[in-house]
Amino acid sequence: MAKKSAVKRIRITKRGKLMRRSMAQDHFRAKKTGKQIRQKRSAVAVNSINTKLFKVYLGSL
Repeated sequence: MAKKSAVKRIRITKRGKLMRRSMAQDHFRAKKTGKQIRQKRSAVAVNSINTKLFKVYLGSL
């Protein structure tokens, strides 16, 4: 059984990489530069330490 909270936040690419949303985008952005805000829009890969755990949460293992 997959955890709904993980399913909403993480997606698996065709090659099996786990992608998540970049953090710190919602508020406290006034001090950030335009470049930083633009870079936050793209998805970030989950690090290898957490990949196995999240695959269990997603029900793909």
